[in-house]
Amino acid sequence: MPERYGSDVLAGDWRSGDRKAIRSVVLETGLVLEHAASAFCGAVLGLERGHLRLEDRRGGVRLFPLSDGWLVDGEAVTLIRPAPAAAPPRRTPSGSVAAPATRARVARGSRILVEGRHDAELVERIWGDDLRVEGVVVEYLDGVDHLDAVVRAFAPDRAQRLGVLVDHLVPGSKESRIADAVAAGPYGGAVLVVGHPYVDVWAAVRPARLGLERWPEVPRSVEWKAGVCAALGWPYAGPADAARAWQRILGQVRGYQDLEPALLGQVERLIDFVTAPPAERSATRSGGAVPPRAG
Repeated sequence: MPERYGSDVLAGDWRSGDRKAIRSVVLETGLVLEHAASAFCGAVLGLERGHLRLEDRRGGVRLFPLSDGWLVDGEAVTLIRPAPAAAPPRRTPSGSVAAPATRARVARGSRILVEGRHDAELVERIWGDDLRVEGVVVEYLDGVDHLDAVVRAFAPDRAQRLGVLVDHLVPGSKESRIADAVAAGPYGGAVLVVGHPYVDVWAAVRPARLGLERWPEVPRSVEWKAGVCAALGWPYAGPADAARAWQRILGQVRGYQDLEPALLGQVERLIDFVTAPPAERSATRSGGAVPPRAG
């Protein structure tokens, strides 16, 4: 017999009826919303402790619970909070992206040499994290006068290179002549000597970090550190006072932004030189002032 009463009215999802799915809208500043209960319409100014602050076209501002009903262009919507912004990567003082914490890398055979303790401490302050990741050791020379003997004793080659940072490396200086002699020697292809134009590495710190417009002018007849301390009113009677003055300067250095570009580029060149795979290293002969690498 034919079905007298038709299909089963309770079959299927009888609760849904003709209801449309409510669209989700990401909450953002400037989004124009209508508060369903009050018909107040305005642009989102911000979210404060679960309440939306809206401003209408006349400049009126009202606060409504985020959980209330909302319309966009007359359509009911569900407001969802924006996804939290990803945290920016941690940077080292040199500006590099910090590597994940790992076990210390075994030191490379290559080395970076600097003139003295203050140079080494400044390199550590800015590039220490990078150098530990790369496994590069920084050693200091106690002066550059015996650089040629140090190079000969180390006997660098393509696998074990030497990078050397020298103070006051300007044309015609004693330091420039020493660098030229090393470059012309039997190990010149495995050594990169670069430098900055300052008499001492102290002056590679931007004077503004110490509240100065410029570093003091010191006559050639006066030992530079002693002259600087005298001009700044700092005590100076020998190496102990120089060490205290340097710690005062170093304490103001937070990152690469606090150093002069003439030093920054040269240290970056040295790191590149001693960490590049042997096949990528070209024989480099140095001498005189080497211009900083761009960036």
